[in-house]
Amino acid sequence: MTLYNRFAEEIGRILDSLEAEGAIPAGLSRRAITIEPPRDPSHGDLATNAAMVLAKPAGSNPRALAGLLAPKLEQVEGVTAVEIAGPGFLNLRLANEVWHEELATILGEGGDYGRSTAGNGHRVNVEYVSANPTGPMHMGHCRGAVVGDALASLLAFVGHPVTREYYINDAGAQVQTLARSAHLRYREALGEDIGEIPEGFYPGDYLKPVGIAFAAEFGTRYVDAPESEWLALFRTRAVAAMMDMIRADLALLGIHHDVFASEAAVQDAGKVEAAFAELRAKGLLYEGVLEAPKGELPDDWEPTEMTLFKATEFGDDQDRPVRKSDGGLTYFGTDLAYHAQKAAEADELIDIWGADHAGTVKRIQAAVAALTGGKRFDVKLVQMVKLLRNGEPVKMSKRAGTFVTLADVVNEVGRDVVRFTMLTRKADAQMDFDFAKVVEASKDNPVFYVQYAHARVRSVQRKAKEMGLDQGASDITLLDAEELELVKLAAQFPRIVEQAANTREPHRVAFYLYDLAAAFHALWNRGNDRPDRRFLVQDNPEMTRARLSLAEGLGQIVRNGLAIMGVAAAEEM
Repeated sequence: MTLYNRFAEEIGRILDSLEAEGAIPAGLSRRAITIEPPRDPSHGDLATNAAMVLAKPAGSNPRALAGLLAPKLEQVEGVTAVEIAGPGFLNLRLANEVWHEELATILGEGGDYGRSTAGNGHRVNVEYVSANPTGPMHMGHCRGAVVGDALASLLAFVGHPVTREYYINDAGAQVQTLARSAHLRYREALGEDIGEIPEGFYPGDYLKPVGIAFAAEFGTRYVDAPESEWLALFRTRAVAAMMDMIRADLALLGIHHDVFASEAAVQDAGKVEAAFAELRAKGLLYEGVLEAPKGELPDDWEPTEMTLFKATEFGDDQDRPVRKSDGGLTYFGTDLAYHAQKAAEADELIDIWGADHAGTVKRIQAAVAALTGGKRFDVKLVQMVKLLRNGEPVKMSKRAGTFVTLADVVNEVGRDVVRFTMLTRKADAQMDFDFAKVVEASKDNPVFYVQYAHARVRSVQRKAKEMGLDQGASDITLLDAEELELVKLAAQFPRIVEQAANTREPHRVAFYLYDLAAAFHALWNRGNDRPDRRFLVQDNPEMTRARLSLAEGLGQIVRNGLAIMGVAAAEEM
């Protein structure tokens, strides 16, 4: 149990006693009550809004209710003072022993510090990447891949069984184009001069090996054969080759999915018709005509009858077509069935989408609400990444045809740099990725700044060993107030992790690690002018051991946070 959860439970027990005494009504909702560090550290160690939250439903005023809570909080072990602030906040000051115990807990739990069962075993399906199987991964896919993977790790860390899933869009027009592009490369591999790649085909060199493999397997069999004889075969084989390439690219980032679901398989298994039947039984599908688009009508627009889903009953702006007038499925029609398939094996769903899909979020949320009875479903939008080198836009990749490949970027700057950088801003905020800046040794580079903190911890441990000072048992009560401030910051890690998981925002872990690293570097730098303030004090082994314990505790937090992000902690720099 984390320190913050322990005090939350103490507040819960105090509220139970006040109910038993008749001081407050029974059954008041406590969901909005928080226990967290005060914004101003001078106000204390912990702050709670319990009185503010409960006063109105209790028929009291916040300061009066705070007056009932304060004396009981003062009796809690480890609390040295309780102050009522402002309109009714309660600020708590804790004894140093509380922080000594918390540092001992960090050291004792090691890699499990911050791990919890907050997820209560609720199964979560995280679908991410799901790039069209038409070429290698590029940097447009990278950010969503890292955000999704870090989020999956974060959710697992707080007690959710997690399924990492990739949806293969292998039933649309783009894979037909892929098959035709592969057929061109097949003919090229057999010696034909194919000239310029036609407009609309995939031009990248990555299809050349596919063509060579087809030529080796099929010889000239399909060179002049009608398209009907080879299209399905080439599509299946080319998609498989592209997925092998995509898996290899993702592996460069340390990303491995549990499930690869096929759009074509969803259709072939009858999942779409089953979902439509369920919606019809609920009165949520009908044959109708969409309203005309607002403003000037497109030249090709005409009212046609289609099968529509009543998305407006679930908050969407208009009802949405699931089957076109010619009987063909819309992409949305298959997508809602796919989400029903995922929901059958999960309690909560998360999709990681590019920001360019923002316009379709409401309709899929409506469909999930209709088909799952209201299971939690989050769609996290990820903005594109602008690639720069020393402030200048990066040229495109010939191999890819039109984009910079993920493999090229990872091979240049390294997996850990790429993964960390992708989490240094909120997912829905624009991001610049400058090849020069992400490897810069500067506090303005969060990747360097956090890794350097861990490298310093390892450095001081190595030097201590050279001095003959093993970590051993230490008297951490020797730590001064400034050093205990770092313990207080380290103790926030479990709270930050739970918040990040609940809000589906893994960047919060990266932000926290940067703050922790900054505080550690500041403490380190105080020894530049005062040798007695250094972590290693030559003539004071007891103080050195206490500070080594602090350093190891902080290093452990950095390792735990980086592990959630999928980043290896630097041993030296």
